[in-house]
Amino acid sequence: MKKLLPTCTAGSLPKPSWLAEPEKLWSPWRLEGEGLVEGKEDALRLALKEQEHAGIDIISDGEQTRQHFVTTFIEHLSGVDFEKRETVRIRDRYDASVPTVVSAVARTKPVFVEDAKFLRQLTKQPIKWALPGPMTMIDTLYDNHYKSREKLAWEFAKILNQEAKELEAAGVDIIQFDEPAFNVFFDEVNDWGIATLERAIEGLKCETAVHICYGYGIKANTDWKKTLGSEWRQYEESFPKLQQSKIDIVSLECQNSHVPMDLIELIRGKKVMVGAIDVATNNVETPEEVASTLRKALQFVDAENLYPATNCGMAPLPRHVARGKMHALSAGAEIIRKELAGK
Repeated sequence: MKKLLPTCTAGSLPKPSWLAEPEKLWSPWRLEGEGLVEGKEDALRLALKEQEHAGIDIISDGEQTRQHFVTTFIEHLSGVDFEKRETVRIRDRYDASVPTVVSAVARTKPVFVEDAKFLRQLTKQPIKWALPGPMTMIDTLYDNHYKSREKLAWEFAKILNQEAKELEAAGVDIIQFDEPAFNVFFDEVNDWGIATLERAIEGLKCETAVHICYGYGIKANTDWKKTLGSEWRQYEESFPKLQQSKIDIVSLECQNSHVPMDLIELIRGKKVMVGAIDVATNNVETPEEVASTLRKALQFVDAENLYPATNCGMAPLPRHVARGKMHALSAGAEIIRKELAGK
């Protein structure tokens, strides 16, 4: 990106009510067949226009064509039985009924590539596409085949690399891997989590990012945050090794969080997507509130490496709230651009 402080969202945006029930994760589609295909394309167009209208610089698909940021990708793989379900603890936070790995996992066809090609045709702006990271994928399944979190993560890393290379060929400028599990399983992150992430980006020439957040603004996550104390120092566990990794961009949560801003110093030299929008509240930030967060971050990241972003995805929010937050993000970034230009 040549523009100073290019803005972007972390990932998901609310879906139109005619496509899926609003303000809900895993919401079932309200259309089917060809109507669903057309509806997803229309939703992609809307997500693009809303981002452009809000002044967002790096466009995402808003995850309009997927029900969930992890399971929709897994649905397209062989070796996973969605009828055979087990209850597991997701990120040591809440229980969920999940599909079972019953045999060797494989990607038999592209998952999001056609959607990326469609979005690429609609805009000349840079495109960012999010994929689930290997560690977060294994945490959303019951494994009855490999019986090893590490072995399954390496298999997913190879599969993600196949998809990422085709997304790059489709014109995607930044491929982001969502790894909220990095804020929970610290020993695994350092033992093999970052290594599997680097396997997922192997051979890519486009920019790569890892998004490490404290989760959507759902009750299980907000309740967990209340147990974390006055300082959230989870990033301290993964940032030193990420700083040495081949990942280009690190995306983190800052707005209305208890993350000490000086932890960003641990990834000095990386590009940083600073979450300056809280997705766990319907209150829309003012541009000055966004600017204040960015000013604090600029103490620890060079301006040319700062990407103002949202804390996480905004799928559970009302659409008008998400629109307001995107406008605030753009306006707050513009305040800082003018301040930097005046120096």
